[in-house]
Amino acid sequence: MIEVYVLFGLGLIWILFATIEDIRTREIANWLNFSLIIFALGFRFFYSLFEMSDFGFFYQGVIGFGIFFVLSNLFYYGKMFAGGDQKLMMALGAILPFSLDFVYNIKILGGFIFLFLIVGAAYGLSASLYFGIKNFDKFKKEFVKQLNQRRNFVIVFLAFACAILILGFMESMFFSFGIFFFVIPYFYIYVKSVDEACMVRKVKTDKLTLGDWLYKNEKVGGKIVKATWDGLTEKDIELLRKKRGKVYIRYGVQFAPVFLISFILLGLIYYFSWFGF
Repeated sequence: MIEVYVLFGLGLIWILFATIEDIRTREIANWLNFSLIIFALGFRFFYSLFEMSDFGFFYQGVIGFGIFFVLSNLFYYGKMFAGGDQKLMMALGAILPFSLDFVYNIKILGGFIFLFLIVGAAYGLSASLYFGIKNFDKFKKEFVKQLNQRRNFVIVFLAFACAILILGFMESMFFSFGIFFFVIPYFYIYVKSVDEACMVRKVKTDKLTLGDWLYKNEKVGGKIVKATWDGLTEKDIELLRKKRGKVYIRYGVQFAPVFLISFILLGLIYYFSWFGF
C-alpha cells in the first residue's frame, strides 16, 4: 500500500499548488503539470524496478496517462477545458491507477470522472449564481436581451416540452422529460447571460497575460489578433501592447478547485472501500 500513499500524496500536493496558482494567476503553469507526469511515471518505473518482479505497476500508469490524454483532449477541443486544466487531467491519469489490475483501475478512473462531473456541475452553478448576484443589474439586462434574441429557440423548446407533457397523461415518466425540456432554454440563456454580462472585462494591454481569451478580434495596424480558444500567445500580446489602451477579455471560472475536491473525495472513497473499490 505504500506505493498508493506515495502516488496519492504526490497528486494531492501538486493539485494543491495548481489550485493556488490558478486562483492567484488564473492559469496553471506547464512545468507544474509536466513535472507531475515525470514524477508519477518516474516513481512507478523505479518502484517496479526495485520492489516488484515486473513492470506492471509502471505500465498501468502509462495506460492511465493514455486514457486521460484522450479524455482531456476531448474536453479541451469540446471547449470545456482550458489548456492548464487539460494538462492537469493528463497528469492525473499517471497518478490514479493505484492497482495492478486493469479493470480495477478503470473503475478508479471512471469514478474520478464521475465525481469530477458532479463536483464540476455544482461548482459551476454556484460560481454562476455568485457572479449573477454580484452583477445583478448587468445580468438582468443581458438576460432580457438574450431572451429577445433567442425567442424562436425558446418557443421551439417550449412547444416540444408541452407535447411531451401531454404524453405524460399516458405515461408518467414523460412528465420528467417534459419539465427537463421546459427548463433547458432558460438555463442556457441564464448561463449565456452570466457569461456575457459578468465574465467579460476591459483590461489594459500592458496587463495581458499568456493564455488570456480575447472577447473579439482586435485590429492592430494592418494585422488582426484573433479571439481563439487557445488564448493569447506571446506574439499576440506583444502586438496588442503596441495598441495600448484596453481590450475586452473573457474570463472563465477557475477549475483547479474541482480537481482538488474530486481527488480528495476519490481518496476517501478508495480508503473506505465504497462502491466496491
